[in-house]
Amino acid sequence: MSEHGPRVGVLGSYGGYNLGDEAILASLLADLRARRPDAEVLVFSRDPGHTEREHPGVAVAAWEGVGRDHTATSLARLDMLVLGGGGILYDTEARRYLRVVRTAQEQRVPVFTYALGVGPLTEEFDCTMVRDALGQAVEVTVRDEESKVALEEAGVTATVTVTADPALLLQPEEFDARLLRDSLPAGRRVVGMSVREPGRAAQHLDADEYHQLLAQVGDFIVHRLDASLLFVPMERGDIRHSHAVLSRMTAAEHCRVLYGQYRPGQILDLMRSLDLAVGMRLHFLIFAALSGVPLLALPYAGKVFDFAQRIGAPVPRGVVREAAGPLIAQVDRLWDERPQRQDEITANVAAMRQRATETGRRLGAQLDRIAPLAEREPVAAG
Repeated sequence: MSEHGPRVGVLGSYGGYNLGDEAILASLLADLRARRPDAEVLVFSRDPGHTEREHPGVAVAAWEGVGRDHTATSLARLDMLVLGGGGILYDTEARRYLRVVRTAQEQRVPVFTYALGVGPLTEEFDCTMVRDALGQAVEVTVRDEESKVALEEAGVTATVTVTADPALLLQPEEFDARLLRDSLPAGRRVVGMSVREPGRAAQHLDADEYHQLLAQVGDFIVHRLDASLLFVPMERGDIRHSHAVLSRMTAAEHCRVLYGQYRPGQILDLMRSLDLAVGMRLHFLIFAALSGVPLLALPYAGKVFDFAQRIGAPVPRGVVREAAGPLIAQVDRLWDERPQRQDEITANVAAMRQRATETGRRLGAQLDRIAPLAEREPVAAG
């Protein structure tokens, strides 16, 4: 019997850069604490100060900009390294995380992949690292079918289990609704919108093209639904792209961009104030679905398309190819169908939440093999 609980490292894109990643970390830690309250957790963070403030009670280590020996020292103390969750295994980015994984495996530290998002993976260097690292993992779980296919196409032969995004288990925290009442015109509906930058995960996006497209959609929403449009940034760069869409709208006076620093649970709570959600960011859509808000996904990537299909939300052909007319028609139809859409989304999200718990259950089983949970003393009868 181990004299201490399992020492678990968690490696992902953590450190406050993206609210979706922070939602994943919050959910992962909450699930791990519930299953193994005796676990000692070390989070490898891109911004250790942020992680220490937002997640008290866990140890934190930097992994970017530090030497390999420094990271190896932290890894050597672990009983398990958890890779994920979130979309971190894609071209050029995958190798950054897998260098740390390889260092752990060289020290015989077991690696568990936690509801990973994978792809695109086309660079042979990244594919080779993925095959080697995941081939040695004690278990591989991914959050969607697209990720499983991406691993198979990269040559991974290990068994891959599809669960669901950990953020589906996030719990809301109070958002001060007065902030909305003070900034949005009174007496109008509120529609949330999420945009994103064309980054390495969405290189095919043409910014000018989709800014103009969403400006037309935004104007329709304002006039057709008698609504205010609230842009909800999920990371810092989204603010600039929100303003780029705003600058092309004729009804910009009815629009606002949400400013300030918020925790994921607060944004989840904010979603309850929305009448409709239209967005690109996966976790914006997950938050809307968790809140029962009818949503239209703008699928810049397969993960967004996959999620929308799984919850029964309407899915346009794509942000780039979609003409304004058909997209506006889908918004109009969604508004008319919102009562039945809400019921369908609520039922499907409940099933996905159940699948999301499977990741933690599998991790817990692996930890039980390494360090069984000590039996509690029986409670004396009163």
